[in-house]
Amino acid sequence: MQNPASKRSVKKPLGHRLFNITVYLFAIAGFGIIAAWAIFKLGLTNNKGAVDDNYRYLMSVAELKQMRNSDLSPQQRNSLWLDQYLKLAAFGKYYPQNAILILNAAQQSDNPLLVDRMIAAAALYLDSANDYNSLYNELKHDFDARPSHEAPSVIPWMATTEWEMLRPSILKDSALLVKAGNITGVEPRLIVACLVGEQIRLFNSNREMVKKYLGPVKMLSVQSQFSYGVNGIKEHTARAVEQHLKDSTSEFYMGKHYENILDFETDNHEMERYNRLVDYRNHLYSYIYTGCILHQTMLQWRRAGFDISDRPDILCTLFNVGFSQSHPHGAPRCGGSHISVDGRLYTFGAIGFDFYYSGDLADAFPFWPTPFIDDDGVALTEAQIDSIQQNVSNCRRPEKGLEYRKDDEATLTW
Repeated sequence: MQNPASKRSVKKPLGHRLFNITVYLFAIAGFGIIAAWAIFKLGLTNNKGAVDDNYRYLMSVAELKQMRNSDLSPQQRNSLWLDQYLKLAAFGKYYPQNAILILNAAQQSDNPLLVDRMIAAAALYLDSANDYNSLYNELKHDFDARPSHEAPSVIPWMATTEWEMLRPSILKDSALLVKAGNITGVEPRLIVACLVGEQIRLFNSNREMVKKYLGPVKMLSVQSQFSYGVNGIKEHTARAVEQHLKDSTSEFYMGKHYENILDFETDNHEMERYNRLVDYRNHLYSYIYTGCILHQTMLQWRRAGFDISDRPDILCTLFNVGFSQSHPHGAPRCGGSHISVDGRLYTFGAIGFDFYYSGDLADAFPFWPTPFIDDDGVALTEAQIDSIQQNVSNCRRPEKGLEYRKDDEATLTW
């Protein structure tokens, strides 16, 4: 009789069972691969997509103003920009954050056609498009109903022949002005504001000479008598600037970083100073002295508890009247020399203020985040000092002191 235990199935070895499991897994994987291939070949995975509900609107935005920005005349560009600002004003009433983003992009792109698309694209999601359109139409109606003025500038002296001739002359010196600003830690636009006041004054003092000789070649007028250079720096003022740079106890001291920017190469400081300022080919030193005057005056007032770093009107006024009349107090006033331009009377400080905030020449002389750079405590290297000193041209200058002689005693050294 057979033992019942012998009828039980014999347990298969572990290796045999693992083999069987592997075979099954490969079979399943193979089936999955074949199924996936079949689905792919049959096109069952294709996403046919859908046409956006706003297709026609999106197409109209894409086709909006196909004209290129370069095809626009200055008048067309101005007209388009004004229209964009009206749209942004209306759009900003409902979505101010988006309006700010579009405005920032507009300023970077300098393309009014792109702005029109951006506004149209954003308006697609407006919950109150009718309200937006209504507000824009009201603004547009009000704007168009007002009479326009054909004057090139709202600032009278900037709509004159003087400014028309002076503007390109300043642009020719833009690299030197920017360099002087970096050397002295002063926003170049502030230096230009002082330059504008001085050159406008000289234009009116020597109107015929400037129009005949300097205007056609776009040159700045250089003084060589009582005041020197394109910015009319007096000799005693220049000496004071140099002393303030070295005197760490002075209320005008700019710091160690700036101590050596006006170092002399020779022992004849008087002649070297004159040659620096009365340089008809390279005006860098005139701009460096101007930057130092502005920086030193600002520091004097700041140390007395009055911050005028953001007051171009006061800074230009103090540049014009000199260190001797700079007395820090809480109620400074714009003023300085009177300058007549096209029958109107201005002060030196007012002209500097007008130019600074006019926005004109902002591409060449942009606004800095802060108008002055504080001393970082690091002195200039000899190579940096030498690079400044190389900016004196070997041009012929009028004899120093010529202005104090009688006509029959004077001889020019041209």
